[in-house]
Amino acid sequence: MRIPIIGGNWKMHRGIPKDAKEMLEALIPLVKDVRNVDIVIVPPFTALSIIDIVEGTNIKIGAQNMYFEEKGAFTGEISPLFLKEIGCEYVVLGHSERRDIFKENDELINKKLKKALSMELKPIVCIGEHLEDREQGKTKEIIKGQFEGTFNGISKEEITKIVIAYEPIWAIGTGKTATPEQADEVHQYIRELLGNNYDKQTAESVRIQYGGSVKPNNASELFQKENIDGGLVGGASLDANSFADIIKAAQK
Repeated sequence: MRIPIIGGNWKMHRGIPKDAKEMLEALIPLVKDVRNVDIVIVPPFTALSIIDIVEGTNIKIGAQNMYFEEKGAFTGEISPLFLKEIGCEYVVLGHSERRDIFKENDELINKKLKKALSMELKPIVCIGEHLEDREQGKTKEIIKGQFEGTFNGISKEEITKIVIAYEPIWAIGTGKTATPEQADEVHQYIRELLGNNYDKQTAESVRIQYGGSVKPNNASELFQKENIDGGLVGGASLDANSFADIIKAAQK
């Protein structure tokens, strides 16, 4: 059985260490008894010091991005070596905001992914379509292209170490949510791509989480779907009670 994973992507919020600390101190007692769910908080770089606070708890910390070099003249970038050294366990790669706003393409994300794996960071890799893609019936075409580009050269052993996050871009921060059936259909398609590129056993072992306006009132229905292994949560992860409710909804 795949263990659900719930990630809280704080984006450019709660980046002040004091604010991040207060949020975590509220969250920890709410989820301390949760079992069989991996919980990951992904704060801004300036708040990664909260790693010290979660030590000994069931919460892990991830970074929102990284570069594919360990050091060098790359002003404004963050090294995977730095993340590893301070205790980050996960890293989010290819988020739609990185793809759209900062024009990151599959080739760049693929380089970052390979570097993250070599550094033994656990990647959460995002793929997903825009609204116009869905309206034009191109969802599977877009997903397949991103899958092939992003995971190019990734071995069978490596793909099992990756969490794939399906984010319908039209549902991120908009209040719109793919229906559980729509989300599960794409998750199933991603699993088919995994099977075609690797094998059925590998496809069944890779965790695919849903990202797109996940909230306490829709989390349970989403997570009950066969192919949905938790969620990558944005706005609702900024509130301890809301995020705790989503985490609890993932328990099986």
